[in-house]
Amino acid sequence: MYKVLLVDDERIIVEGISRTVNWNAFDTELAGTARNGLEAMAFIETNLPDIVISDIKMPGMNGLQLVEKVSEKYPHIAFILLSGFSEFDYARSAMQYGVKHYLLKPCNENTITDALTEVIAELEKQQSKENFMLNIQKELSKVLPHAKEQFLKELVTNKTYGQRDWDDYGNLFHITVENDKVQLLLFQIEGNFEFEHMFAVKNIAQDVLGSSSVLLSTTIGKHVLLLIEEEDEADQLFAKLNEIKKTFSTYYKLDATVAVSDAGAITHARKMYRDTLECLNYQFYLGEGSIITQKDVERGDDSSLKPFFYDEEPLCMHVKSGDWAFVQEELQNYFSLLADSRMDTHLSKSYVIPLYISIVRQGKPDEINEYLKKITSFDQFTTLRATEQFVTANAEQICLNNFHTHSKKHSCIIHKMIEVIEEHISSPNLSLSWVASEILYMNADYLGKLFKKETGEKFSNYVVRLRMDKAMEEIEKTGDVKVFELAEKFGFGDNPQYFSQVFKKHTGFTPSEYKRSP
Repeated sequence: MYKVLLVDDERIIVEGISRTVNWNAFDTELAGTARNGLEAMAFIETNLPDIVISDIKMPGMNGLQLVEKVSEKYPHIAFILLSGFSEFDYARSAMQYGVKHYLLKPCNENTITDALTEVIAELEKQQSKENFMLNIQKELSKVLPHAKEQFLKELVTNKTYGQRDWDDYGNLFHITVENDKVQLLLFQIEGNFEFEHMFAVKNIAQDVLGSSSVLLSTTIGKHVLLLIEEEDEADQLFAKLNEIKKTFSTYYKLDATVAVSDAGAITHARKMYRDTLECLNYQFYLGEGSIITQKDVERGDDSSLKPFFYDEEPLCMHVKSGDWAFVQEELQNYFSLLADSRMDTHLSKSYVIPLYISIVRQGKPDEINEYLKKITSFDQFTTLRATEQFVTANAEQICLNNFHTHSKKHSCIIHKMIEVIEEHISSPNLSLSWVASEILYMNADYLGKLFKKETGEKFSNYVVRLRMDKAMEEIEKTGDVKVFELAEKFGFGDNPQYFSQVFKKHTGFTPSEYKRSP
């Protein structure tokens, strides 16, 4: 419903028009009246009517002055001017402010309603036009991001754009490059991820790097690509990239590898993209979650690379004898040499697989086939570190099996584990995996099975039983010992409540009850 303001210094005219016109019939309402331009201006600023019906000749501020003032501040308000015959030609000067409707006084209901009808039709037409433009802008705002993403894809994959092309698209997308140098950032999410994670990386990167720095962004395949202005300080860029990775990892528990191109002209974006793809290939050596630049992959003249030779016989001999300490050190040395070679990923694996087979052959005949079936796992490894861990883990198992078979020294291992338990009984970190990794450097699963086989008790049960026995001895010896002191002394840290629960489960009494028991 359109709001109408009626302005005239003659009360009889105001009352007459107010009563004569059926405002509701024209989808309008008489929002107010005013006696002159000053009152009308005050009303307009407070209530913002859609239509003003105003006399021209009024004291204080006449109708023409009112039109001029309103058109400056509220150009959307439509006017219908009332004038006497002698003022009619003068009133036409209001045309410069867009006024099209003039009524000669006295005017009847029909002339006013006809003018209202025309004004409302014009307002609706204008509103329709504005709505159309708003919808066009809204649709363009939806399409523009996709157009930018597609342009970046084209820029780096399908076509070599010249400077003129870039200038045209830069003007279209309102993109300017201050120093004429740009860089490409290529993100690869590691592990199992959803498509939504790629948008998360892109949004986090844009937020950290800043909208003024990120010129364009898109997703290509399983990668996120950003075109940014050259960062003056490499350290600052690396700090921001680490912040992006940290934020993404915090929220989504996933890591990302980042490839960074050298800075160059926008017309070299296609080459920069190929460079970043090459950088990602070297995550096999540098590890998942790395930030990789061209300096990291520079190898000089490929013809200078020497063939990779390794004498595996000493390693295999020690695997056969079960000397895990030697085998572990030798494998670390082997994979260090392989990393330094910077060979192609597939070529590197072609050297590792025969070594793995040689190690497997040192195992028990009835277990060799099971180890050989694992060769298919090599296809899944995307980093040299993952490959090394796989080979090392299997070599460790074979070594331990051979050690058991040939040296019969398992009792010594169990004796050592019991010594470790006694020594670290107060540590909350005491666990099978901790003893295996930090003390004995052996496979935790294997140690657990070995411990149960020789003691008849699971490692965790043995530790709990020993702690409770020592706690009972402590209570009997001192009598007034505090529960929190017992918890701290026997590996429960600052959790006396849990200690009490375990104590009662083991003895049938709470620590306090046990103190009072005869």
